[in-house]
Amino acid sequence: MIAFPSVASLLVVPLANGEQLGTATAFVVKHEQEHYLITNYHVASGWNAITGEALHARGGIPDTLRVSHVMDYGEQNEYGTFWEDFEEPLLKSDGSARWLWHPTFGRRVDVVALPLTDYGSVLLHPYDFEIDPEAPGIGPTSTVSIIGFPFGATAGGRFAIWTKGSVASEPEVDFDDLPCFLVDASTYKGQSGSPVLSYYPRGAVVARPDRLGVYYDEPHLGLHGVYSGKIDDRSQIGRVWKSQAVREILAAQQSGNALYFA
Repeated sequence: MIAFPSVASLLVVPLANGEQLGTATAFVVKHEQEHYLITNYHVASGWNAITGEALHARGGIPDTLRVSHVMDYGEQNEYGTFWEDFEEPLLKSDGSARWLWHPTFGRRVDVVALPLTDYGSVLLHPYDFEIDPEAPGIGPTSTVSIIGFPFGATAGGRFAIWTKGSVASEPEVDFDDLPCFLVDASTYKGQSGSPVLSYYPRGAVVARPDRLGVYYDEPHLGLHGVYSGKIDDRSQIGRVWKSQAVREILAAQQSGNALYFA
């Protein structure tokens, strides 16, 4: 059986006037009956979230995100075996951004939510960012998986590649006074926007913080956040934006308080 996260991560390509600017990762969440593509601010905007500097040669700014979706062709395999590319506009007709960013920190939280527009024949695999009381907690040295597309590479077809990491800071403490924690992992360009999760196969017995064991008779995952890259190119330490930050972006959108970046 194919693991859900292997198809839930989506290969994305930011485009500027049809020119490919690189590769990255995204995934889908469902909120209030709407579907959103979650990725990094720097992927959608073309600007470094920390320094505000242009990321691409000649200052190329993405106007479209090409997304490789799994297609629903009625195959016996519930995950399908075919992918097609769809193009999601990043900008409105007036040039302002379609995507949503954090209502308090803006681009300093390197995560955006892009409303999906064209997915009628797509087999979506949305993640749930609601708090799961049965999910074991994580702490320093806990193992997590970063599931995406290093250098745009895939694990066959367009299945994602799993990278193992170790939690490198207290998840309950905000690194740099922002809603993120640190992970120690060998990651590369193209994995920006990857979901970061704990994954437990069928039959796993896992201890929770209250020391009560949990037995999973089906595969189970705990989604902890969104990976956005290393804190320094000389280090393996990278940022994970907490699930809380994504919930805040979506909640602000619901209340009409979300900020758009032009």
